[in-house]
Amino acid sequence: MATELDQGLAAAGVELNGINVIPEGERRGRPQQLFWPWFGSNVSILGLGYGAFALYQGVSFWQALIAGVLGIIASFLLCGFVAVAGKRGSAPTLVLSRAPFGVDGNRLPALLSWVLTVGWETVLVILATKATAHVFDRLDWGGGDATKVAAIVVVALLTVAGGVFGFRLIMRLQVWITVITGVLTVAYIIAAADKIHWDKVSAIHSASGQHFLGTLVLFMTGFGLGWVNAAADYSRYLPRTSSSRGVIFWTAFGGAVAPIVLLVFGLLLAGSSETLLGAIGNDPIGALADVLPKGFLVVFIVVAVLGLIGGSVLDIYSSGLSLLAAGVRIPRWAAALVDGVVMIVGTVYVVFFADDFFKPFQGFLITLGVPIAAWCGVFLADLLLRKRDYAEPELFEPRGRYGSVQTVPIALLVIGTAVGWGLVTTPYGTGWLKWQGYLLEPLGLGGRTGAWSGAGLGVLVALAIGFVGTLIGTAALVRRQESLPS
Repeated sequence: MATELDQGLAAAGVELNGINVIPEGERRGRPQQLFWPWFGSNVSILGLGYGAFALYQGVSFWQALIAGVLGIIASFLLCGFVAVAGKRGSAPTLVLSRAPFGVDGNRLPALLSWVLTVGWETVLVILATKATAHVFDRLDWGGGDATKVAAIVVVALLTVAGGVFGFRLIMRLQVWITVITGVLTVAYIIAAADKIHWDKVSAIHSASGQHFLGTLVLFMTGFGLGWVNAAADYSRYLPRTSSSRGVIFWTAFGGAVAPIVLLVFGLLLAGSSETLLGAIGNDPIGALADVLPKGFLVVFIVVAVLGLIGGSVLDIYSSGLSLLAAGVRIPRWAAALVDGVVMIVGTVYVVFFADDFFKPFQGFLITLGVPIAAWCGVFLADLLLRKRDYAEPELFEPRGRYGSVQTVPIALLVIGTAVGWGLVTTPYGTGWLKWQGYLLEPLGLGGRTGAWSGAGLGVLVALAIGFVGTLIGTAALVRRQESLPS
């Protein structure tokens, strides 16, 4: 029965690959093809909203611009480095993560990755829903609860369909999303250009170095660090002979180029209007629609929703893979359906019951940004230590060379997270996150209300703990693993 079902799904175009190693015959393409999924998933209008998010940190235009460019490029370079593992191991990111953490020990980071990706896909569907309702209200086409329900249904169906059908559909879909949203985003910039007032933007005062650092961390967690746990999921289909430099460049370039352009314009828009700056915190996409004439709103909602779907489709695909890597034994397409249900429940709660967007979003970025940074440090250091490709069959065997549980990387993940959470706060966050920042006072950094409280130090420290600790603590283990015969 299962075979007949698989045959039927394959005939319908559903990808049957899950967390398995991709067979040699299916590995094709060139690194340049990585540009499409990464650009298409990051060309969202949400990138404009980050202009306001940066100014919320109290920095000037130039400080926000420099912090944003550095944070976006640095974080997507991390994605590029992780993507190299995909072509070396031809398995999803959270399966390759079994090499440093052990086959069973990796369940912890896999679960972390699942929460992060499900969270992101939910955020994107929330934004698409709120934007649709806002635009429909302005056009006098509705905009109430019925419109929100319809928007959730349509956007969720498109997202889940992409996750269920899998890699091939996503790669084709992202080409179209890239072209359409790229062109229409340029049209939006032209239509809204007259709302920019440089005299107001340039009058924004500069802030301290701690505020600058906090802004940089905001961009790192909002962009590349939100994708590192999925970066190898798409490069795994490339031949092993593909250029590593090409994989790094096209992943980083594809992910970073659109957010940088959008950031510049978003800063100019948000800095030109205190009203717009305040409104973006509750409904980033809807607020950006208000600067446009009614005649352009239909175009706007198309580019906004398509861009958000581009990101949510990649997230639901990778969240399904992470769920499987955590040990759930269902087909990949079924995992995408499970994640879709979680996504819809989360969307309904925020759209109909939450009062604000930016506060829980900021808390989400920082809280999960710390452990994912620690994981990223461990993973990248382990990748750097390995001179040979992964022994792929043993990624699925707890008694193989990678072992069941590797205590040093797991300890580094836990320690990096504990230290990191102690060094971050979310000034705009919700009450349930007030426990963070517990190390700021003991370390003489001014406590939860001091100058360093919003600097995001914990994210950078967690990344460093994972990276340096792995280089020092597992080098001998990796050498022993690689000395074993294949």
